[in-house]
Amino acid sequence: MALSWTEAQNAVLNPGSGTPFELMEEEVFGVKMEVFKHAPQNLALVLQGARAHGDKTFLLYEGERFTFANVMDQVDGLAHLLVNKYGIKKGDRVAVAMRNYPEWIISFAAIVSVGAVNVSFNAWWTEDEMDFALKDCGAKVLIGDQQRIDTAHHSCRALGIKMLIVRPETEVGPDIDEWAVEVKSGLGPLVADIQPDDDCTILYTSGTTGRPKGAVSTHRAVVSALMAFSARNGVLALASDPPAEPVAPDPFPPSFILIVPLFHVTGCVPVMLSCFFAGLKLVIMYKWDAGKALPIIQDEQITNFVGVPTQSWDLVNHPDFAKYDTSSLRAVGGGGAPAPAALVDKVAKSVKKGSPQLGYGMTETNAFGPGNVGKFYTDRPTSTGRAIRPMEVAVWNPETKEVLGPNEYGEIMMFGPMLIRGYWNRPDATAEAIENGWLHTGDGGYIDEDGFLFIKDRIKDMILRGGENVFCSEVEGSIYEHPSVHEAAVFGVPHERLGEEVAVAIRVKDDASLTAEDLWKFLDGKISSFKVPNHVVIMNEELPRNAAGKFLKTALRDMVANGQLKPTSR
Repeated sequence: MALSWTEAQNAVLNPGSGTPFELMEEEVFGVKMEVFKHAPQNLALVLQGARAHGDKTFLLYEGERFTFANVMDQVDGLAHLLVNKYGIKKGDRVAVAMRNYPEWIISFAAIVSVGAVNVSFNAWWTEDEMDFALKDCGAKVLIGDQQRIDTAHHSCRALGIKMLIVRPETEVGPDIDEWAVEVKSGLGPLVADIQPDDDCTILYTSGTTGRPKGAVSTHRAVVSALMAFSARNGVLALASDPPAEPVAPDPFPPSFILIVPLFHVTGCVPVMLSCFFAGLKLVIMYKWDAGKALPIIQDEQITNFVGVPTQSWDLVNHPDFAKYDTSSLRAVGGGGAPAPAALVDKVAKSVKKGSPQLGYGMTETNAFGPGNVGKFYTDRPTSTGRAIRPMEVAVWNPETKEVLGPNEYGEIMMFGPMLIRGYWNRPDATAEAIENGWLHTGDGGYIDEDGFLFIKDRIKDMILRGGENVFCSEVEGSIYEHPSVHEAAVFGVPHERLGEEVAVAIRVKDDASLTAEDLWKFLDGKISSFKVPNHVVIMNEELPRNAAGKFLKTALRDMVANGQLKPTSR
């Protein structure tokens, strides 16, 4: 018989439980909280532990195959280069700017191992954005591919930043070092003495307006997130109803396919670092393409597919989905806001031996947060699941700071050792975001009487139409039920009398057609009339997204306002 949620947590997390995930109380940056008693002192120790996996396959990329031993040998070589040639010391920042190459992962491990801070640069950044980030973080070295080195070359020369290029496509100048020449083999480990609350990573948040903020995580924060992901799996196993008959050992060992950027927290922590942590195979795609992902899943027997909801939608709706053997898949889903209920149902029916999953995390929480999976998810497809300790999740009244009760709407707040310590050189932004150890997520929602979290929308992005709150995710969920819809993004447009009206941009499936009139007829009676979009844009190309795969609703709003997109209106 399954344990209750509280009983399952006690069995896995309480002192004396005998598990690796026992909790104890400790003060972190002046705030008392629960932490993992047996956590490794720093992330470098976790990464160095990968040596134990030896000749086991770790990374696959476009026909290239790397064992754990191969990777760690290059980690050692780069670590010696950083320290002995570039003079990198503990606490120095080293920037990484490249697409998803194996060298990104090797760079991360070497930088962290020598006690430096890995600064992840968005691979889509322009010269101006790269220049800002290089100055902001004070990087001493930039490791990048041809495109990113070209983009940042002028800034690096002006700032005296050393450049190391991977996979050069042209002959490089004398001021740029080449990875293949400089990174030596057989040099042995080089690991710094690192404390739990030393800085480990800086990930720049992907804001759609203004300069991005550098979210700083300590070693404790990243290690806590990794351990919390593992602990949650144990809690979920105990809280789920066991099968009627014993199940044979799974013939497919756990593995991941990397379909999101490594500079994004989802790609970095729950995907890449989980593979380092547990000794799992990671297959790297050059670029997301559902048609190319399917043969990889079949041939490499991938078990974990972690991305944004649109990628799950692309996968299960691909015309070739049924042609490939996807029986190895055990979990399909990812992070971010709730997926449309129609997608949860489609994944549950399409992935015969697996289940849909969702994790609600942020850059500021190292991707960890409440999670929903299996029957818990299919029973409550609009919920992001329940939190487990040491994370605490509450809903506050944004104005009074009062903690609200079950089913009361307010701002979602998070607390725990996996949170960032703050924003790099931004004490103002840190004070605004983190209050007495509690993180303001900016998301609005509620927690029901069983502890399940329901996100309604970004508080700032919620459409206020004539005094009525319209939650974009709810409207999108109804629109996704239309069989012709491939992508849908609901956003607000200014209205003289109502303040805002509801608009939607839709990408129709390749083999289908849809008009605004068709949509209005479909939605009639499904949702309240004031929630039905008054403005409908039908697009033949992908909707604009940021590097994390999230729709750029501000950009869509601006494109409607300046006439680039012409909606059908009523």
